[in-house]
Amino acid sequence: MLQPNASASPVRSRSWSPLRVVCGAFLALFLLLVVCLVGADVSYLAVKGVGWRQALHLLGQERILFALRMSVATSLTTLALVLLTAVPVGYALSRFHFPGRALANTFVDVPIVLPPVVIGISLLAFFSFGVGEPIRRALESRHLSLISGVGIVMCQYLMSVSYCIRSVKTAFHGVDPALEQVARVLGCSEWQAFWRVTLPLARNGLVAGGVMAWARAIGVFGPLMVFVGTGPRVLVMPTALWLELSIGNIETAILIALIMLGLAGVALTVVHWFSPEGTAV
Repeated sequence: MLQPNASASPVRSRSWSPLRVVCGAFLALFLLLVVCLVGADVSYLAVKGVGWRQALHLLGQERILFALRMSVATSLTTLALVLLTAVPVGYALSRFHFPGRALANTFVDVPIVLPPVVIGISLLAFFSFGVGEPIRRALESRHLSLISGVGIVMCQYLMSVSYCIRSVKTAFHGVDPALEQVARVLGCSEWQAFWRVTLPLARNGLVAGGVMAWARAIGVFGPLMVFVGTGPRVLVMPTALWLELSIGNIETAILIALIMLGLAGVALTVVHWFSPEGTAV
């Protein structure tokens, strides 16, 4: 019988110790820092006299609404592509042993450690010559410009897919391979064992990875500035925030920042809800 891992749950002793005091103090300081940063945004708007009506008026501008719609549409498209990639890749890295597996793991992590602007430059280089040039021409022949939602999705995908793959791989690691073998013995094919046993058991990790990837995608900024620019047809919330700030509309920029903070907060709440720590009593 599988036994729960006691080390996965927090220690619940009520006794005080120097270690607990130090760790608790640093936790409190960090939480205070985050609260102060968010509070500073709200306080700035309050000092400037920006109430609910004025906030709704500022956010109701057509360019802001367009940026919001574009962010939602492209990030959801990116999420679908990320999950389509992360599930089979994460399963392969978790279950299969093959030559170059360590190298494959390294390449999966590359987008995580690269500066975001490098991804934008690499996309520019890729589509300027070599294999990428005929792809760009093929897209243009079908009236699909890279300076559009297509380019935005590319940037978001490359910036977020690695995070989801790592989460999915960890989720599959948490499923005992013996359960798949039992399903095979009972008559399931390899695909059926994956679909009926492994995938449902890894569901929480898949959901958490997908939400984290979505939150990462909706906040992408650097590659977009390099690859698709800040034109009115490719405006998303991060670039809209930067443009509003660059022309001195600080109140509007802060309101956009608060919307993004709210979306990130919701995403993180979902992640922690589906994580093992979030379900612990």
